[in-house]
Amino acid sequence: MENGRGEEEGYDRAKEVKQFDDSKIGVKGLVDSGITSIPRFFIHPPDSLSCTATPTATAIAASPPASNPIPTVDLTDFDSDRRSIIVDQIRDASRTLGFFQVTNHGIPSEVIDRTIAAIKGFNEQSVDIKALHYNRDVGRSVSFSSNFDLYTSKAANWRDTIELRWGPNFDISEIPEICRSELVEWDRQVQRLGETLMEILSEGLGLEGGRLKALSCTEGKTMVAHYYPFCPQPDLTLGTSSHTDPGVLTVLLQDQIGGLQVKHGEHWVNVQPVPGALVINIGDILQVISNDGYRSVEHRVLANHLLQPRISIAIFFNPSKREDLYGPLPELISQDKPALYRPFTLSEFLGRFFTRGLGDKSLISHFQL
Repeated sequence: MENGRGEEEGYDRAKEVKQFDDSKIGVKGLVDSGITSIPRFFIHPPDSLSCTATPTATAIAASPPASNPIPTVDLTDFDSDRRSIIVDQIRDASRTLGFFQVTNHGIPSEVIDRTIAAIKGFNEQSVDIKALHYNRDVGRSVSFSSNFDLYTSKAANWRDTIELRWGPNFDISEIPEICRSELVEWDRQVQRLGETLMEILSEGLGLEGGRLKALSCTEGKTMVAHYYPFCPQPDLTLGTSSHTDPGVLTVLLQDQIGGLQVKHGEHWVNVQPVPGALVINIGDILQVISNDGYRSVEHRVLANHLLQPRISIAIFFNPSKREDLYGPLPELISQDKPALYRPFTLSEFLGRFFTRGLGDKSLISHFQL
């Protein structure tokens, strides 16, 4: 018999979640223990798992207007006469899909390989060593846990995460030594790329290239490195629930395992890994700032059915001025295109994000006029 929450009588979800969290073993620890079925709090409702038998990009191409849903943009010579071409390609992808990949971005392949290997190495240490870093203390520069929203989400995701909150008081010594130098270098490399992309995105809106940087959009950063181990029942759960990113811009390094999907119309489209490429997507705040000139689009990660782990490292760019007001830029408002959102502070915006589950409705709906 089920109660009003749809749970079976006698099942104490809160107790089971707390036991898992207190164990500090993470999802990787569950896999290493030899489980053949996943704990109940990882099981997602069937409607959120729909379309996991995803149509390929080729199949969707037969149904206009999408011809190649997730484009790859070559950044070679972006400061030459190719710049206008690159601006147009990124603007078009950001207006329609919210996602694109970039190649020839200037980050050496050996840096990419070392970063992925470092995250793999951290997660494949013994449980006892990783447990020393396991915490949910948002006041610290670095945390390691399974599911930041474990206690508030409707269903947990099959992954473990190390999170770095870069800022003026960031304590580098909190980063586990096994991946410290690699993550510091990755942040340095992505910072440069992020500033380039902000320029291009500004120009794509018809603005001066430094407009987004002037709003401090390149100064606030969070890095999350996800480890998705093998899941014995991948058809019952997700690696990451469907969501939109709350920030300005996300730069994602994914390995070659695959599993990232983007909502395109009524379909989930695979973001096929491209060797050496980085995945870029628009966040909610940039959709608001651009007055819907750019789109923040739902995406998710399927549970990993392979014995080989999937690894991804995302850097979220956010404004650093938490108490300034953010809303549609005055240059993008007119009589024909009035403001679509009310202004808000970053504190208010992110406060909503962290008090709800990852799979809940897009944040920006709360700020629409």
